[in-house]
Amino acid sequence: MSEADFVVTVDGTDIEATWVDESPETRSAIAEALPVEGEATRWGDELYFRIPVDTPAEANARAEVEPGTVAYWPQGNALCLFWGPTPASTGSEPRAASPVNVVARLDDIAPLSGLPDGGGATVRIVDC
Repeated sequence: MSEADFVVTVDGTDIEATWVDESPETRSAIAEALPVEGEATRWGDELYFRIPVDTPAEANARAEVEPGTVAYWPQGNALCLFWGPTPASTGSEPRAASPVNVVARLDDIAPLSGLPDGGGATVRIVDC
């Protein structure tokens, strides 16, 4: 049995994810909004899409994150999936355009690495 808290579906491929306690207020707001779905925009090795959540940056919001991070971007009211460098990165680590609230971890980033460059993807997130 899976220990995932929710499933992220990107263009028909399911990726399990687990909540983290780094940004509890944002995590709670997103959990209450599930399921969410949208057309994501690709920005380097990041996908982001608007969700019906409006929360401010939490005290520990940060721009640099690890591959596999799921985060909320307060400036864009968007959920972000990171798996590699973005145009804002200075090295190999993902870097958001501005600080994000980290809410979860993807169990596997390999399906994201296989996405074609350019364009976007349809993303859906549902509770397990």
